[in-house]
Amino acid sequence: MSKPLLALALSCAFAAHAAGPSTTFADVARHLQAPPPDARPMMRWWWFGPAVVKSELEREILAMKAGGIGGFEIQPVYPMELDDAARGIRNVPYLSPEFLGAVSFANRTGRANGMRVDMTLASGWPYGGPHVTVGEAAARLRQAVVDVPVGAASFALPAVMSGEQPIAAFVGSGVDPASLKLLQVQAGADGRAAIAPADAPRKVVVYIASRTGQQVKRAALGAEGFVLDHLSRKAVDHHLAAVAEPLMKAFGDAPPYAVFSDSLEVYNTDWTDDFAAEFKRRRGYDIVPHLPTVFTGQGPDAPALRRDWALTQTELVNERYLTPIDDWAKQHGTQFRSQTYGEPAVSLSSNRLVALPEGEGPQFREFSFTRLATSAGHLYGRPVISAETWTWLHSPAFAATPLDMKVEADRMLLQGVNQFIGHGWPYTPPGTIEPGYAFYAAAVFNDHNPWWNVMPQVTGYLTRMSWLMRQGEPANQVAVLLPNDDVYAALVPGKVSLSAEMHTHVTPALTAQILDAGQNLDYTDADAVLALGVRHPVLVLPHVTRLAPEVIDKLAAYVRGGGHIVAVGGAPSLAPGYRDAARVSAAVAAKAKALFASPNVRTVAHDDAVGAALQAVLAPDMKLSAQASDVGFVRRKLRDADIYFIANTSNRPVHAQASFAAVRKTAAWIDPDSGRMTAATLPASLDLAPYESRVLVLADALPSAPAPVAATTEIADLGRDWSLRFPGKAQAQRLAALRSWTDDEATRYFSGVATYEKDVELTAAQLRSSRLVLDFGPGTPLESAPKVPAGMRAMFDSPVREAAQVVVNGRLAGAVWHPPYAVDVTGFLQPGRNRIEVRVANLALNALAGHALPDYRLLSARYGQRFVPQDTALIAPQPAGLLGPVKLLGAGQ
Repeated sequence: MSKPLLALALSCAFAAHAAGPSTTFADVARHLQAPPPDARPMMRWWWFGPAVVKSELEREILAMKAGGIGGFEIQPVYPMELDDAARGIRNVPYLSPEFLGAVSFANRTGRANGMRVDMTLASGWPYGGPHVTVGEAAARLRQAVVDVPVGAASFALPAVMSGEQPIAAFVGSGVDPASLKLLQVQAGADGRAAIAPADAPRKVVVYIASRTGQQVKRAALGAEGFVLDHLSRKAVDHHLAAVAEPLMKAFGDAPPYAVFSDSLEVYNTDWTDDFAAEFKRRRGYDIVPHLPTVFTGQGPDAPALRRDWALTQTELVNERYLTPIDDWAKQHGTQFRSQTYGEPAVSLSSNRLVALPEGEGPQFREFSFTRLATSAGHLYGRPVISAETWTWLHSPAFAATPLDMKVEADRMLLQGVNQFIGHGWPYTPPGTIEPGYAFYAAAVFNDHNPWWNVMPQVTGYLTRMSWLMRQGEPANQVAVLLPNDDVYAALVPGKVSLSAEMHTHVTPALTAQILDAGQNLDYTDADAVLALGVRHPVLVLPHVTRLAPEVIDKLAAYVRGGGHIVAVGGAPSLAPGYRDAARVSAAVAAKAKALFASPNVRTVAHDDAVGAALQAVLAPDMKLSAQASDVGFVRRKLRDADIYFIANTSNRPVHAQASFAAVRKTAAWIDPDSGRMTAATLPASLDLAPYESRVLVLADALPSAPAPVAATTEIADLGRDWSLRFPGKAQAQRLAALRSWTDDEATRYFSGVATYEKDVELTAAQLRSSRLVLDFGPGTPLESAPKVPAGMRAMFDSPVREAAQVVVNGRLAGAVWHPPYAVDVTGFLQPGRNRIEVRVANLALNALAGHALPDYRLLSARYGQRFVPQDTALIAPQPAGLLGPVKLLGAGQ
């Protein structure tokens, strides 16, 4: 076997644990209890400095494995401390032999433990570093305006610095394009240029190819430097040679499963050195005479010109950044995982150029970067679609709970995500005061959290749901055409991003109308329509005015084949771009008129009419009798079954009847936490606790499953007279009533696991129930929460702060970490005396609040201020422990 083929085989070994997507439910059923390991969540592993030691790397890898985490992405970032020989802290330069040795060790150790190992091809983001010369740095077009007085025969040219190049100059009475004419400029040795005198003041407007000056964000030691020009093949190739190749050598003959590119945040970029020549080659005309129009946006041709200018940038980033890196990854036996959104203006269909699309953001009821990635995966045959998850979860660091994790993860699942990349896991040197390091603006999901005791249950849920959402095929019934050309036409210099501005067309109201009509949705775009057609029963056009004639031809064929279109605001009428616009616009209008004459095309004036138009042509995929906006779903279709993941996204219970478009003979519920099945009847009675999720399978045939048994009858009130034992304390406290342990000064700042113990006398008659449940109470919805500047959290105060293991008579009965806060103890109890232990874990935030925060003054003096910890003013002890009520419940007799 050749070396590249051997490398590819090794990189795919992690995936070999599991077969491809199941086509029948019988295959699904075989894996419900123990899903394949490749569906386990991963963690972004921050190496600060980098200052890592192999013993701690190994300890943290083993901790990840024990917690049910399936792998990690190595991400070297800024130093957290100055070198300290006594503590073994030494910041080594990025790509130094010491750093590469650590990478090699982590790869070998991770693989030896059956874990997936990914590597970001940079430090910090976006790609860049000290190897990026000013001539390869991210580029922009800047405008300089020079006032020319009356009668002046010369003027001072704008200063042009390293990395800059004048493109063109114009002269006129102002800066508006109508007043400007192209000016031939000859620079003199004195930095001035001659100009014919005039009897009125004038302005010379000079356009200069410049550099953004952006530096790599959160760079490790030795990785500082310019962000590279993502529109330059030369700059990208240089980066691959200078950074990616040394990294791959550290992996040896066992390359990473994937190499990673974070979200494109190349701020202010909109140019590259050969942009004018590339533009003319692609668009068929010269952009230079139109630069004032592009820059100012003034004049009737500005939108069409800006569309062409922005589209050219998309083509360049596709061809010079995404494609070369994907090709390079394949050549090195790995895969390219890319967050393909941001700036430069990549499109949904840009994701076709990467092996592993990745999203970010839990906004399932509005335009979402996550849905960009999942839609592209559905369209272009990428069955595993990841998302960077929990990026801004419940700030400040160490405030996030397992319930917070579930709330955001469920919203990702509803958008089609089936691989979680947790953000993240901070490496922490041995001996660091607890709770250890945290990334400046993110939650922490490592074993420095006391609630790590339930992490196997959390990851078990995430793994099972991820795996289920890979089975069969996606089954969303509605597609929304992203009007890329309309958005391109509205973009401005310095902010060229389709994803940032798409919300003006794909509004929250539009998304809500589709979801509340009982549907889920994908996005598509003109490139996908041309390449693949339209596969969904209904296509929504959200205020689309610019559309190529050939795309309309595809839509006409789609309608002739039985497809339906719901157009918001009217028919397209304009050419996408500038060249030959009058003729093309006439063709667009004529073709659109013919298309819209079809009875399968409906036009509505506003977003709020979309739902009714959908219901007129498409039965709801899931229809609820009440509270539709609080409940989301996503469906996967197998040959003989349909799997619905259903989630209550609100902090209040939901009670509704649910009916489904899929017609099958039998139905069953799958418990997301255990994989156990119980029988279901249709229409289904949907009783969901706050933030609870369920899985319903409709199938032609199902194995027999027991009927669900509700435990609602109180057998014993256990809310009083517990003993509470803290680690290291010889004497247990007696609690007449349950309350937060932060009420006591001695334990206000305690973060850890405390054990509640109680002996309960039960009779045989009390245990006769077919189901027994230890119920810890319903919890309390929050009307409002303390202001968190970024991110999301569960708007809910739980009765168990924050998670617990339940041990009955010495046997682990289960864990509680999300509503409903109950553990099935059937078979664990006995007549007579029973010992119940509840091992409650709280937040690490309490310990953090108990000591002074680090002073980073000297660190910033040494390395520059590379980070500012987020929301430290919000650090305060949070309620902790078993808060009650606690009851033993049984099924009614």
